[in-house]
Amino acid sequence: MKFWETKTLAQMSAEEWESLCDNCGKCCLHKLEEEDTGELAFTSVCCDLIDLETCRCTRYSERCTLVPDCIDLKQHDFAEYNWLPATCAYRLLTDGKPLPDWHPLVSGNPESVKDAGVTITSYAIKESQVEDMEDHIIEWLD
Repeated sequence: MKFWETKTLAQMSAEEWESLCDNCGKCCLHKLEEEDTGELAFTSVCCDLIDLETCRCTRYSERCTLVPDCIDLKQHDFAEYNWLPATCAYRLLTDGKPLPDWHPLVSGNPESVKDAGVTITSYAIKESQVEDMEDHIIEWLD
C-alpha cells in the first residue's frame, strides 16, 4: 500500500506531505468572499509568485512573508478548508477518497496533471495584470 492509503495527513512526514501537492495551482487562485453570506467566488486570477508553466511558487519558502494572505496549508485542519478544489489531494484524502489516476503519485509522471487538463496553465492570469478581480470570476467544473 502507498503511504497516502495508510497514513492520515497528520501522520505524514514533511516530504510525504509535500509530495501530495499535484502542482495544479488552483489553491493560488484568488477568491472573493461575499460579505453578507460568506459565499466564495473563485477567480482566474493567480498570485504573481506562481510560474504558470510549472504551476509552482517561485518563492515557496518565503511565500507567506511576501504575501501575507498566503495560507500555509500545513498549519491547518483541512476539514475547515472546503474552498480547496475537489481535485486537491489534501481535500480528497481528508474526505476519505482516493487520488485520481492523473495524480503524479499514482501515474508516476509529474506531467500527468497537466496532460489531464487539471492545471490553471490554460486560463490563469497574474494579479498584476488585472484591474478588477470581479471581472474574472469562474466556476469549477468538477
